[in-house]
Amino acid sequence: MSSDRHSFHVHLVSDATGETLVAVARAAASQYAAASSIEHVYPLVRSARQLERVLDEIADEPGIVLYTLVDEDLIGKLESRCRDLGCPCLSVLEPVFTLLRSYLGTEQNKQPGAQHVLNADYFKRIDALNYTMAHDDGQYADDLAAADVVLLGVSRTSKTPTSIYLANRGVKTANIPLIPDLPPPHGLEKLKGPLIVGLVASPERIVAIRHNRVLGLEGAMPGRLQDGAYVDPDLVAAEITASRRFCARHGWPTIDVTRRSIEETAAGVIAMLNEHRAKRLAAVIATT
Repeated sequence: MSSDRHSFHVHLVSDATGETLVAVARAAASQYAAASSIEHVYPLVRSARQLERVLDEIADEPGIVLYTLVDEDLIGKLESRCRDLGCPCLSVLEPVFTLLRSYLGTEQNKQPGAQHVLNADYFKRIDALNYTMAHDDGQYADDLAAADVVLLGVSRTSKTPTSIYLANRGVKTANIPLIPDLPPPHGLEKLKGPLIVGLVASPERIVAIRHNRVLGLEGAMPGRLQDGAYVDPDLVAAEITASRRFCARHGWPTIDVTRRSIEETAAGVIAMLNEHRAKRLAAVIATT
């Protein structure tokens, strides 16, 4: 860290998992390159006793306080103590609540962790995760028709982490490695239901990741890893070119993941999936 960067404490107080707060805080803090935030996350704060422990830690390390509490008593205690400590305190959800109240003309339920209830959406995500884990790296390729999305790509194009992220969004995802001299799974090219997306990256990026992979394996894997083909720049470039041509030949879209995070790649896939579903629905309607 350069000498002109300074650190500040951010206390994230939630009555649920804290995921919302962490995402908001990191998104906001990332816009301030001259400062580095030190996160203190307090999930499942639902009682006065739990809150007291949080307030003691805030007093020890004063800073900005963000919260997603819905209990009015806890909110009052937190905001009052923060005023005494001189710590800025903000509910990240209250502006949204205010907008919804105005639009819907009704109050919120004030139920802690309401987004994590065991409803149909929750079980849909669990089902998607089970399917995705079972269909990682080309496994059970005879069952691809049940997928929402099939990701294709050469080794080290982030197929597995992208698949898992999509599964957590309720998207059944299979991923298939494209390996030189090995044909793709039988029936892949005839799939009609799933969206098929190719993941590609620059040869330089793939080579760098594969070098780290080889170093981590320390010669434990045979074949291309030992003979150098796995990290040969020319051969890697040829692999990527072949994967692009393969997808283009079948009209499958591709996403370049070279400078994309997993989240950004998944967002691109979801946008394509929505368009894919809309086209399929329009085709069904047109034939009825």
